[in-house]
Amino acid sequence: MKSIQRLKWASLACTGMVALMSTGTAFAADAPPATADDIVVTASRTASFLSKTPIAMTAVTGESLAKSGIVNPTQLDSAVPNLTINRSNGGLQITIRGVTSTDNTEKGDPSAAFMLNGVYIARPQSQEVAFFDVERVEVLRGPQGTLYGRNSTAGVVNVLSAKPKFQFGGSLEASYGNFNAFNMTGVINVPISSTLAMRAAVNYDRRNNYVIDGNPGDHVSLNPFKDNISARLSLLWQPTDALSFYVVGDYSKLKGAMDATVPPGNFYGNIITGARSTFEAPTFLDRTSADYRTLSNVQNQQSRRNNDDKGVMGEINYDLSHVRLTYVGSYRQNIRDEIYNYANGAVMAYFPGTYWQTSHELRAALINTGRLQAQVGGYYFEEQSNITLHLYNLLGPNLDYLFLRNPTIAVNKSVFGQATYALMDNLKFTAGVRYSSDTKSRYGSTAIDSYTSITNAYQLGTFLGRATQESTAARRTFSKTTWRLGLDYTTPLGLVFASVSTGYKAGGFNDGCEVGTGPGCNQRASALYYQPETLTAYEVGAKLRFSPAMRLNATLFHYDYQGLQLSQAAYICGPNGDLLCQITRNAASAKVDGVELDAELRPSENLSVHLAANYLDAHYAQFVPEPGVNFAGRPLDRSPKWTATVGFDYGMPVGDGRLVLSGQTRFSSRYEMADMATYAYFYQPAYTKSDLSLTYTAPKDRYFVSAYIHNIENNVVVTNATAGFFGLVSFGDPQVFGARVGVKF
Repeated sequence: MKSIQRLKWASLACTGMVALMSTGTAFAADAPPATADDIVVTASRTASFLSKTPIAMTAVTGESLAKSGIVNPTQLDSAVPNLTINRSNGGLQITIRGVTSTDNTEKGDPSAAFMLNGVYIARPQSQEVAFFDVERVEVLRGPQGTLYGRNSTAGVVNVLSAKPKFQFGGSLEASYGNFNAFNMTGVINVPISSTLAMRAAVNYDRRNNYVIDGNPGDHVSLNPFKDNISARLSLLWQPTDALSFYVVGDYSKLKGAMDATVPPGNFYGNIITGARSTFEAPTFLDRTSADYRTLSNVQNQQSRRNNDDKGVMGEINYDLSHVRLTYVGSYRQNIRDEIYNYANGAVMAYFPGTYWQTSHELRAALINTGRLQAQVGGYYFEEQSNITLHLYNLLGPNLDYLFLRNPTIAVNKSVFGQATYALMDNLKFTAGVRYSSDTKSRYGSTAIDSYTSITNAYQLGTFLGRATQESTAARRTFSKTTWRLGLDYTTPLGLVFASVSTGYKAGGFNDGCEVGTGPGCNQRASALYYQPETLTAYEVGAKLRFSPAMRLNATLFHYDYQGLQLSQAAYICGPNGDLLCQITRNAASAKVDGVELDAELRPSENLSVHLAANYLDAHYAQFVPEPGVNFAGRPLDRSPKWTATVGFDYGMPVGDGRLVLSGQTRFSSRYEMADMATYAYFYQPAYTKSDLSLTYTAPKDRYFVSAYIHNIENNVVVTNATAGFFGLVSFGDPQVFGARVGVKF
């Protein structure tokens, strides 16, 4: 099997390289010149200033990320409004303006598209390894289907790694902090010739667990939580002004322990479960950070992660007079080898799995054509996986409860186009459309294996036999046409824009198979399959500059959200309907309304101030999961009504260098989380998190030295909570502090 995978990898990589040699130009061609107080972005698939781009988005440069000490995506919420990125064993869960996905299995699609250099990354487990040697991060809020990869209902997080440059240089940066956190990145950039440049970057990222081992007597270590090494090699070839080739290959080895949750009793008392017409919340306990984070349960086995993630992508741009052709192709593979504990240590699990994905996108854009700008393109995406989940001794001594899924396949075929026409010198009209077809299938079974003994995932006795409980067989095709209409007007103060756009996420299927189609098949079609979710977004906004010392961005939006896909664990599978599995179903509808405001002030040459305030009302309009339970008016998960940020940078010269003191406080009002499996209604009380850093930068940026502290209050924030036998709480970063140093050459 490994040799077949290597051959597949080699053949697809060669195919991508042949395609790269036959199409054609550099994405950044015709980019506007950079300025000291604006950022060049590619949100509209062409280079433009952030202040001139009629999309609700935030762009953060790699320099700003480094200055703020942001070294992973979960910390982006401090810089991006209405964004939450949580980490779990299933990877990253991204929530934008209250829209999210809780299905991180091999069949699930995230509501927010995570992209690396414009390439969609399907598996949440592969999304964190890209976060080093970053040029910038662009976060687009709202549906972006007419231009970006697979459709997304929530928005896009696009991480852009630094491209090779035609000058020799390099850097070495390292940080060390509490929790024995060590992060180091080395970069070297080499101009091989006047037309060819290479960039290589290596990152090492290690830290201990935020969870405290409260039962060392079980002889199971929770550390290190992360022990990752990643490498990236980039090549940029520009043989002519009209033609460029950009190729990136990356590899990551991901290791560490996986026990990163605690029992719900650490945070909550008086937890009420069961279907009911009322929504009693438990008591949020007033405890110390260490008390919240202590895992006292016996862990029945040593958890560990030993995963590989690798990929290759290529982008070609070729100018033909008034047309630019762009091809983006990629292939990625993720191998998971994980041993961990469910139910806070009570259930031992082993997860081996292999995933691969390939995508191909071809676009043609009009350039230098006066009033009309337009793009058309086609997109193909395919993903396959082969996984097994073993749950040991859950159903009885020496029994292995297995979920075998081989293969799970997802194919997306899309065509799209978008055009912008200048009705007047300052007034532009935009229209876009996309047709998407998604085919999903999964085959396999649920079984119970018997052994003479099962001590843990590392120690299995003699295999005795297998009893297949249920077949897994499902296949469906979904299709949808989505569109976008927009107007933007440039005033003396800046840009004003309005848009209506639609988003779509394909439907899917649950575990099991339809009645009458195989042994143990007991699912009705209405229960086995769930439908697509759709979203219509109405938005008006402004990006204004009142003076060199004051900028203001404002956005007002309303979402009509239909068919929300909600996932939960439930005992409904198997021949008798009493085996555990995950199910997804559609909620009827939801409404999302909000206002986003952020301002940049520069009262003096040395002082800059950032102010932001966001209002979000995200709630179910109609949803009755079962008789007597009505969610109408209830808030969507992880959707605080109010968030606000106050930040500053104060710089002063020190000799020929510069010393900068930076600080910010982020406030979030209360938000709620519903465990749909048990009908327990958890919440996170209002909180603040404050950060502070002090950085000295030497003349000509030759080196820097920085000290930082994040979450000064040491508030431990709940990001996910469930009840029952498998109940757990996931939480955000506690107080972290440390120092960073870096040199450039």
